[in-house]
Amino acid sequence: MDCTAGACELMKRKKVRDENERHDLMNRLKRIEGQVRGLQRMLDENAYCPDILTQASAVSSALNSFCRVLLASHIRTCVSEDIRAGREETVDELMDTLQKLMK
Repeated sequence: MDCTAGACELMKRKKVRDENERHDLMNRLKRIEGQVRGLQRMLDENAYCPDILTQASAVSSALNSFCRVLLASHIRTCVSEDIRAGREETVDELMDTLQKLMK
């Protein structure tokens, strides 16, 4: 990815999450990982296409749920803190992120 108009600086930003949030997000990802392994196993075992598609849909829903939880946390913490600190460019960053999520 090219670094333009401060994009590199934004990519270097980090967020310190409390242990509960980190634990919840990690658990969600581990469940998704297990679901993806299940998809691989189904394919290896020549499972019926609709069964694989149903499982793939469950993976997609779980990943969307992960994104919703992370986005809500981001808005409540990072975005609101930046706006209070006068960093209005965070709104543009949020809009770019939402645009990517809605593709």
